[in-house]
Amino acid sequence: MAEGLWSHKPWWCQPWSILLTGVVVVGGSWWLLRLWWISAPLALGVLIWWWLFLVAVPAAYRAELEALSDQNTEP
Repeated sequence: MAEGLWSHKPWWCQPWSILLTGVVVVGGSWWLLRLWWISAPLALGVLIWWWLFLVAVPAAYRAELEALSDQNTEP
């Protein structure tokens, strides 16, 4: 099987670092400011960021690998 997406990424672009950074940003915002109207939009932005980089990009990468694999197996 081909290498996974994450083997091509540096340490700061790994799933654990993406999750940890999001938690620190939202948690830090709430801890420092205690203002929901700042922390809530940050949390929404983090959720979108997580969806993009942890769901959508890996799915597109897998689809691209499958498409390339299908091209290579056609007669």
